Amino acid sequence: MASETVHEGVFARVRVDRVRMPDGEVLDREVVEQADAAGVVPIFGDGSVMLLRQYRQPFATYLLEIPAGKLDREGEDPAAAAARELIEETGYRAERLEHLVTFRNSAGWTDESTHLYVATGLTAEGVPDDFHASAEEADMEIVRLPLDEAVAAVRDGTITDAKTVIGLLLVGGRF
Repeated sequence: MASETVHEGVFARVRVDRVRMPDGEVLDREVVEQADAAGVVPIFGDGSVMLLRQYRQPFATYLLEIPAGKLDREGEDPAAAAARELIEETGYRAERLEHLVTFRNSAGWTDESTHLYVATGLTAEGVPDDFHASAEEADMEIVRLPLDEAVAAVRDGTITDAKTVIGLLLVGGRF
């Protein structure tokens, strides 16, 4: 029926949509518009997985996560974004990327989707010279774990980041 932008931020825009529901009721719904994201579960030949220990301000703590980031380049393909995030955040390049799943992050309030991949055939190449880490990325630490330990950390609540939980549970038992 109508839509109005109420906030324009660096990473997101918030709009209020006036909608008529199937039962005829008219509601105002807040929608957070964000660029889609791509994440990658990097698996080494020995079956271990590479995670990142990264500070996350909304929770004021460090979380263990898979490498990931926004599709913030015009027309960027999700697989290309996943490969770019892997090399930028870890210095590793993947010989193979396999699409795992695309999911809606929180369909009740945001239009963001995340595209997940598994990366194999990893080669250390170093972080590109033209990559400049953001403040959130500056102190990221690479954590390498056996895949079964990472999956156990999901199950015991140690790993709580949604994309990481989904990615690890999808690849657990495959490698």
